[in-house]
Amino acid sequence: MDICVIGAGYVGLVTSACLAYLGNQVIAVESNPERLNSLSQGIVPFFEPGLQEFVKVGIDSGFLTFSDKLEESVKKAQIIFIAVGTPSLPNGEPDLSQVMVVARAIGSAMDGTKRRIVVNKSTVPVGSGNWVEMLVSQGVANSQPVPARSTRMESPSFVVVSNPEFLREGSAITDSFYPDRIVVGSTDENAVAVMKNLYKPIIDQTFDPPSFAPRPKGFQEVPFVITDLASAELIKYSANAFLAMKISFSNEIAGLCEKVGADVKQVAQGIGLDYRIGKAFLNAGVGWGGSCFGKDVSALMQVAKEYSYPTPLLEATVAVNERQRLTVIKKLQEELKILKGRTVGLMGLSFKPNTDDLRDAPALTIAYQLLKMGASVKAMDPVSNERCQALNPNLDIVYCQDINELATDCDALVLVTEWDDFKHLHWKEVAKCMRWPLLIDGRNALSEEEVTQAGMTYRGVGR
Repeated sequence: MDICVIGAGYVGLVTSACLAYLGNQVIAVESNPERLNSLSQGIVPFFEPGLQEFVKVGIDSGFLTFSDKLEESVKKAQIIFIAVGTPSLPNGEPDLSQVMVVARAIGSAMDGTKRRIVVNKSTVPVGSGNWVEMLVSQGVANSQPVPARSTRMESPSFVVVSNPEFLREGSAITDSFYPDRIVVGSTDENAVAVMKNLYKPIIDQTFDPPSFAPRPKGFQEVPFVITDLASAELIKYSANAFLAMKISFSNEIAGLCEKVGADVKQVAQGIGLDYRIGKAFLNAGVGWGGSCFGKDVSALMQVAKEYSYPTPLLEATVAVNERQRLTVIKKLQEELKILKGRTVGLMGLSFKPNTDDLRDAPALTIAYQLLKMGASVKAMDPVSNERCQALNPNLDIVYCQDINELATDCDALVLVTEWDDFKHLHWKEVAKCMRWPLLIDGRNALSEEEVTQAGMTYRGVGR
């Protein structure tokens, strides 16, 4: 199929590369000249395992191209994905300005040669499908010349569908090819049939898996979920809100564990074996971050406010997460007493492993609080040092290249991001570098036995 993906950010680029791999002719439209030039050379400007190699495969095969010519790209396409950013505004509502501009531009670019499907891939609030349909129609109306009486022109025909993404940073390619489900929201049977045909190789798992994203053992078929527009939009927000709530629940139980002398890892294991609850997202620690959970929970609360509907569970989910980030500060104070003049080393900066994404990263909240309290802060991340320095030029921290440099003269180390690099360290060597051998395991990801045997003081969360 001929496909146009507007927006070559995280979601748009992954979507483009995966659909091109399946044999579709994909044009990814990017308006940022610097990013466009980088992508055209096969260079991905952010870190995602396997993606740069994958993009290069698409370019070399001829199935993936990049362009800044939206009108030309739309005219060629049968399916047009809107994959632009929808960041949060200060009040928690999503900023839909990019979606608005793109939707009108799509309408202005369309002609009557074919019926097109406009796909909302961007995370948008409930009702956005109808809104995008209105905007595309406005673009169509504004671009149509007044025909002469003797001229008969075919008006552009289109339908809007919702196809939310469920990608996890750090495993986006795997999530694209082996998803838990594919959701398409539309009441147009023809549009649903076209979308199902587009995703058929994934639904039936008939494609040859790429070497860097092998098919999981026993993985055979992907559920194809058909809903109306509003339900598809709500599925995306509800999924992320529920996952965020599971993490906050585990963190709240972790606080209680510390009071009564229980171990939250044992509690989580015990409740996670109940199939109704499940093991995933019950890891206690410094809380969730990233571009999705906070944004989507806030957007869902804003939708509810429009209908005067209370959401105390969502409000509590956010409140627990904000409080949880400062649990590290409390533990440092309990061990070191005074933080002024102390040096604390942060192990990890990105909000999760296998990405360099620093949006709403707990490490930044912790760093700012430590600096505010008069401590010196050092940090080391396998991939995010340079990005953090570029995005936070006024953040007064020392960036280190390896764990021993980070540990040197530190009064405490704090594991903030559970990179695999940090799970297999020579803790005796690390301890020798430190001024005071204290480790705060903010993700409960390290071996307490190994750390304490090296002569270090270990403090976890909820343990």
